[in-house]
Order: sequence, then structure tokens, then C-alpha cells
Amino acid sequence: MKTAKSSYSMPLLLAALLAGGGVLAATAYAMPFGGADAKPGCEARQGQDIQSRMHERHEQRMSALKEKLKLAPQQEAAWNELAASLQPTEGPAMQRKSMRGEPDQMTTVERIERMQAMAEARHARMAERAEAVKAFYSQLTPEQQKVFDSEALATGGHDRGGHRHGRNV
Repeated sequence: MKTAKSSYSMPLLLAALLAGGGVLAATAYAMPFGGADAKPGCEARQGQDIQSRMHERHEQRMSALKEKLKLAPQQEAAWNELAASLQPTEGPAMQRKSMRGEPDQMTTVERIERMQAMAEARHARMAERAEAVKAFYSQLTPEQQKVFDSEALATGGHDRGGHRHGRNV
């Protein structure tokens, strides 16, 4: 025969566990007021940090490449044109962030047209960069071309954020 104590203890225990879990879940998702400055890891600030680090790293790589190439004074103008054309641009993540909310108000056809326009813009930018590289490359001596070939597009074992997946580095 069950006692009164044991018949009430199980439902009370379950209710206490559910209430405790709800409190923990609510506090885990709570966010202080104040926007991006309230927390150091907020998404809004993280994007800014990534962009600034990307630009800084680009400048370091370009400076190191220029030093290794040992450019002659008559090659400086071509280098400056190349460096200007290779400046980092707004990446896909920043483009998506700037579009937030817009796709909700667009039709499917409008979204497809927007994606096509963005793809065409990326392709045009890639073509401009390719032409700038070709123009600069033609100004280099054979020895400088070897250095450029080994250094300019070196990925350091990574291909645009991914690992080389078994390829020899």
C-alpha cells in the first residue's frame, strides 16, 4: 500500500524539475539591454572586428610580397595599380547582413534577380582583378614571376577558409 508521502513526492519532484529547467532556460537566453556594446562578442561588433583584421592581414601580405619581389622603380606604378585592384571588398556575409529583412519583402523572382545581380557583380570584380594581375605580371622579370607564382596566391594550407583535404601542401 502506498503512503501519502510517496504518492505526492513524485509529482512534486517532477514539477520542481520542470520549473527549475524553465528558469535555467530563460536565464540562458536573457540578453542585457544596450545593443552591441553590452557584450564584447555580439554579432554586430564581431563583423567589424573580422573586417578590420581582414584588411590588416591583407596589408601585411601585400607588403611582404612587395618586399620579396624587389621591385624596380619603373615597376612601382604597376604595383600600385595591382594593390588598388586587390583591396578587400565587402564579403558575402556583409552583403547578406546589409540585405536583412529585404528578402522577406521580395517575391521569389525578385530574390532570384537580386542573387543574379550579385553574382554578376562578383564575376565582374574577379575579371577586373584578373586583368590587373595580368598587367602587373607582364611587368615582372622572369625571376620576379617565379617569386610571384609561389607567393601571390599561396593559401598557407587553406582554400578560402577550408582545409586542403589530403592535398600535399
